[in-house]
Amino acid sequence: MSGAEMKRGGVIAWLREPNPHSRTQARLGQAYLSWLRMRRNPLAMVGLTIVLLLLVMAALAPWLAPHDPYVQDLTRRLLPPGTPGHLLGTDDFGRDILSRIIYGSRITLYIVVLVAVSAPVLGLLIGTVSGYFGGFVDQVLMRITDIFLAFPRLILALALVAVLGPGIENAVLAIALTAWPPYARVARAETLTVRSSDYIAAVRLQGAGAPRIIWGHVMPMCLPSVIIRVTLDMAGVILIAAGLGFLGLGVQPPLPEWGLMISSGRKFLFEQWWVATMPGLAIFIVSLGFNLLGDGLRDVLDPRNSGK
Repeated sequence: MSGAEMKRGGVIAWLREPNPHSRTQARLGQAYLSWLRMRRNPLAMVGLTIVLLLLVMAALAPWLAPHDPYVQDLTRRLLPPGTPGHLLGTDDFGRDILSRIIYGSRITLYIVVLVAVSAPVLGLLIGTVSGYFGGFVDQVLMRITDIFLAFPRLILALALVAVLGPGIENAVLAIALTAWPPYARVARAETLTVRSSDYIAAVRLQGAGAPRIIWGHVMPMCLPSVIIRVTLDMAGVILIAAGLGFLGLGVQPPLPEWGLMISSGRKFLFEQWWVATMPGLAIFIVSLGFNLLGDGLRDVLDPRNSGK
């Protein structure tokens, strides 16, 4: 056995130590065991691969795209897929569709990241505060949450964008403002279970105030459920962003946003089908990847499955 293999075996044994000697070792060991459970789920690995490919495509777009996504060439408009130099064909302005899809992954990822770092944080804060204090605070916050949940997310996002005006920043803000209620509901349910635990009572007896208990002890217990919900919701975020772009209320031309590309290609759907179909397939594949990854994370992070 080589030295590298012996070293690797030592690291694995350290990660799988049943009695960890430090908090860091315990956390790394738990992460390693979670990764092993994830690897046993082939669909989750397919989803993880799709998401990683999206990240790579967005990061390396200038090197992966064969053409400039903004340059127009009317002499090469509406070329079919397989044309030399244009693997997925060209649109009605002669722009390479593959290049625009690759650059469009940056816009999709930009929207996904901004929504993922804003809506869950707001929902987690409202849900934990509501569940911890209960009573009048819970009633007020949950009724506000119910008001937002009463409207379909796309309709509410359309109304907000109509007020704020079209544009990618306003689209992100509208999506984030419509996405937080489910996270608040999940966090509240988790908090109602956690707040009566013995260790919360012990922390309270030590003199810890409500902000410290919520931030340091309640929120960490809610994070696994929120992370699962975030991953599963990213497909919906992508669809809403594409819907806003399709209606002209999101990303504006000439940016290569996938929903906007479908909108511009719908008038050619029966004859030059590829103009709208290719970005539609991109939306489908990425949404499927997030859904598969979310299902895998649910199996891994759900404590009821920890022994499987």
